Amino acid sequence: MKTELIYSLTNNFEAHAQRADNGVEFWLARDIQHLLGYAKWENFLNVVSRAKTACEVSGHPVQDHFPDVRKMVDLGSGCSRPAAGKACR
Repeated sequence: MKTELIYSLTNNFEAHAQRADNGVEFWLARDIQHLLGYAKWENFLNVVSRAKTACEVSGHPVQDHFPDVRKMVDLGSGCSRPAAGKACR
């Protein structure tokens, strides 16, 4: 792979990083799914599942590297809900 392409891909990936209030950098799976070339969420979910297994097999706590996080969407009523979840009442 050419050096320029590697830098371009790395910069694009880093540009999609988010930061927690404590400064920790993270990426949401749905945000990077397309960056990694997966059009269908189901296919990408299989990759994430295999990555979790590799993490566990290597002796690292899966929850430290793959926390279950839901992207929240603000609703007109003033409440919020998970992006793929049900509306709140």
